[in-house]
Amino acid sequence: MTCVGKENSFLIYNGSNFLKQRLLLSTLSGKPIEIREIRPLNDTNPGLQEYETNLLQLLDKLTNGSRTRVDRNGCSFVYQPGLLHGGIVHHDCSTERGIGYYLDVLVALGPFCKMPLQVTLTGVTNSKESPSVDHIKASALPALKRFLVVDEGLELKILKRGMMPGGGGEIMFRCPVRKTLKAVQCTKQTMVKRIRGTAYCCKVSPAMANRAVEHAKGVMLNFLPDVYINTDQHKGKRSGNSPGYGINLVAETTDGTTFSAEAVCKTIEEQGNPSIPEELGREAGMRLLDEVFRGGCVDSTFQWLVVLFMALAQKDVSKMLIGPLSQYTVHFLQHLREFFGITFKLENANGDGDEAADRDDDELSGSNKVMATCVGVGYSNFSKRVN
Repeated sequence: MTCVGKENSFLIYNGSNFLKQRLLLSTLSGKPIEIREIRPLNDTNPGLQEYETNLLQLLDKLTNGSRTRVDRNGCSFVYQPGLLHGGIVHHDCSTERGIGYYLDVLVALGPFCKMPLQVTLTGVTNSKESPSVDHIKASALPALKRFLVVDEGLELKILKRGMMPGGGGEIMFRCPVRKTLKAVQCTKQTMVKRIRGTAYCCKVSPAMANRAVEHAKGVMLNFLPDVYINTDQHKGKRSGNSPGYGINLVAETTDGTTFSAEAVCKTIEEQGNPSIPEELGREAGMRLLDEVFRGGCVDSTFQWLVVLFMALAQKDVSKMLIGPLSQYTVHFLQHLREFFGITFKLENANGDGDEAADRDDDELSGSNKVMATCVGVGYSNFSKRVN
């Protein structure tokens, strides 16, 4: 449920759903928000969780003048965003979520900061709960590059890997500052030309990664001859605090679009039979095939990021062919309308980018590709001071 307060123009929301979306868009738009009934007291684990509080702390480091007021029981809070500053930031992420939970916020905010971002994050680099650092590097950064006039200074390095539950990983992210983002038109899906990937292991036998690679290749070589998956074996301090392994696969098309998929082993705390590298490799391969089948000009995990950059781009028409809308993206479109007053034209489209009749949200989130069109708001990184 959403409403706008009459006295102080706060956007008021109930519940913990899409909390990260609301904080991100509040920071960009400068509109303060109030979140109520975050996991009520009768819930088994009421109020803000550690990883959500940790995200608020990261936003405080990125901005000047932001204020957060949390009530006594932690079930509601008020967030008044400040000016995006950026610069050099060091942050210890909660191990309840992967670093990707925080990193995709930095990717979205980075171009609009006052100072170029240079952020060092520590925590869990690869987990099932959040997009992995490898996934963001393979899919989110290429999506951002489409909107940057020059991508010099955009970099993501994995310094240490850390698996659930102990973490211990470390990454460094750099992002240049841009006054505005350019409008982008990508209306045709091109063919996949090659498959790349990384199989990683921490504090386990290197044979685990090699076995996963072999079976992932067995899936992909049925469709394409150009398949290369390297292994990333970490030892000692660079291997984090917990044992584990996984594999990330990336499909690259002829126009630079990337689709990514990942499979991560079970943690030592999870019940049931342990993960088998052969099954993990096949699972990653099938997930990547599903991503390619969904199609479009962006990975399904980062549809929301492309939609955000389209909305904030120069005052010109942006047009993007994307796969079936995820529920996360559908809600992100609704939040964009509430924070920025911008709406998208969504049309059913076939794989060649030809447009067809308009459909409602339920049909658009089904099996059809979607042509998303909007006129950007001409957002500038000179953020307005909050009243």
